[in-house]
Amino acid sequence: MTDPTNQPLSPDMIDKLLKDTDPYLSCDDCFARIDEYIEHRLADPTYQDELMDVHLSGCEVCAEEARTLTALLS
Repeated sequence: MTDPTNQPLSPDMIDKLLKDTDPYLSCDDCFARIDEYIEHRLADPTYQDELMDVHLSGCEVCAEEARTLTALLS
């Protein structure tokens, strides 16, 4: 059995670990705002919300929630 803690990090994982997450938004805050954010993005693809954009670019769990919600509302 291979020890998963002894595996090298992928370049993608290294980028995510080093990503600047300022301004900070917690996952709870992101989840509270995600419906409105996705509705705005679907209505206007150029819509930007810096807090949400930064958080979603660095948090795979919240990004997956955003993708799922986008698919449901599209």
